[in-house]
Parts: sequence; structure tokens; C-alpha cells
Amino acid sequence: MLSRLAEERATGVLTRERGVLYLVEGQVVHAESPATPGLDVLLTSRGALGSEGWWEAVSEAGAERRVGRFLVDSGRLTAGALELCHLGALYDAAFFTLGTSSGPARFRYGVAHWIGPVRPVTVDAVERETLRRRALLHRIWPEPDTDTGELVRTGRAVDAALPPRQRTVLDQVDGERTASDISLVLGRPGFHTLVDVRRLAAAGIVSTRARTVELRTPETPVAPAPPVSAVTAQAAEAAQASADPDVALLRRLRDALEAL
Repeated sequence: MLSRLAEERATGVLTRERGVLYLVEGQVVHAESPATPGLDVLLTSRGALGSEGWWEAVSEAGAERRVGRFLVDSGRLTAGALELCHLGALYDAAFFTLGTSSGPARFRYGVAHWIGPVRPVTVDAVERETLRRRALLHRIWPEPDTDTGELVRTGRAVDAALPPRQRTVLDQVDGERTASDISLVLGRPGFHTLVDVRRLAAAGIVSTRARTVELRTPETPVAPAPPVSAVTAQAAEAAQASADPDVALLRRLRDALEAL
């Protein structure tokens, strides 16, 4: 459907289960998804723009659909800074919007977003970037349940060398928040959080609440998990001792090592 809209140079909004894409003459000009912070959050949470400056722009220029232009003309943002942040938000929201969906897609012709023109992107570019991101996540950790499930700590010891960005994400894991919830709390792009969560899952530090419940039985107490290095060594020894090693286990071990 998106390719057809590009071919016919359509203008309007494509709505899917997890977000929307705005098109002007067949090119993507804006994207939004509840799974990731919007452009306003990304600008204000990083200090690039004060919240009062953002809402003034919406109030003054929203009706004319030229909020982006107002931010630049008023000196609150440079054109380059706006384009860079807008493109990041666009690709991030498009990734979630174009994900697996059980609902129908709808397109409403003639609908425009109030941010106004910033920098259009071709449909081909959006699709290529979406596929690249999916492949990257799979290489890090092939289990997608951590993208949407409630996240819990496994109890495994955390290495002191854990990168600060991953540690910041880990600090927000409380047994209830999902990756999207953490993104909204931190004001960080949703895809970046998925990368960190999958790296933490590959290291055995976090899992989903549902998966943890499945692994536990009333008769078997759950002991604290050993450090990552010990788990890696045990898995390697088990694979060497077996005459018929579990291929799936070896592949997951390989993916986990590559993600460290």
C-alpha cells in the first residue's frame, strides 16, 4: 500500500495499528507512534528547546501548519538542528508504524500535519531503514518478546563495565515497564531503547515477566543467576560434552557473545 501511494504521489496520512505516516506527493514528511517519544519530547528533553518555546510555536503557527518554520525563523532552532532531530524522530516512529500489525491500514487523502514541511524522505529510504533496523535487532538477540513485554531483572550479576547507556535503561526496569515505557520516561528514541534492551537480554540480565513466570515452577526454587562470564563458560562446556549439541542453544550463545 505504501509503495502504491508513493507511485501515485499521494498526499495524506497512512494510519496503522502502531502509528501514522504523513505523505506529501508520495514522500514521507512526518511519522508518529505511541511506542516512541515524539519530536517535541526529543527536542525539549535534550535541552535543544525549552517547553515554552515549543508550545509557543504550536500556538502561533500550528493552525497554518508551519511549526517547524516558526522554530527556525524565531531563532529557537537552527535549520540543521531541526532537520536532524526531525529525521531521527521520523525514522524511529516509522520503524514501529511499519512493524507487524493485526489491524487494517487506512489512508486519508489530503490530511497534513501541523509541523509543516521540514525534510521529506522517500518511501524506499524509509523501508530500507526499517528493514536494516529489524535485521540489527535480530543479530543482537533473536527473541522479539523483549520489545513489547514487561521487563524484569533476572538477578544475574551486572558487570562493572556495562555501558552507561545500558545501565540507564536497566535502572528503569521494574517488572512493569516495557521498552516503550522506558523510552518515554527517558525521552529517548524507542529504537535505541530496543537495542539496549536486547543487548541486556542477550547478556542474561533482563527478561520478560511472562518468560520468567514460564521458567519458574512451585516445586523448584529459583536461585540467583551466576555472572554472565560463568554462564558462558557453562554453556560452552555443556556443548563440548554433548555428542549431539543443541544447535539452537549454540546459535543463541553466538548471538549473545556478538552482542557483548
